Amino acid sequence: MTNFESFYIELLDLSKKYEDQNVPLKIEQDLENNIIKIFGEKITSLSRAKNGLNDVAELAHATAEHHPYWNLLSNSSEIASSILEKWRDSLSDEDLSDIDWAIKKLDQSLEKIKNNNFSNS
Repeated sequence: MTNFESFYIELLDLSKKYEDQNVPLKIEQDLENNIIKIFGEKITSLSRAKNGLNDVAELAHATAEHHPYWNLLSNSSEIASSILEKWRDSLSDEDLSDIDWAIKKLDQSLEKIKNNNFSNS
């Protein structure tokens, strides 16, 4: 058992103590990748999506132009971010214009990838 797996088991014991005090927690784990997520009772699908998208955006910004797909990821995450921010509202004309611009950048990036024959390998 790894140290991370040991930590996870101890975390489950700790969370049980809080659940016994009526503090509901949801714990998701991916021990193979050393990931543990803890959610409180007020977590929503929308807030989870926004949080996950922050991780995607961080990857897109961290890779900058060093990866041939960064622009696809960056513009896709920008579109998704705009949509999630307005999930309960209407998209303004400015929002739609920004999304349209990002889609054009996606098209340009895709064409560049096709022309350079980048592959997954």
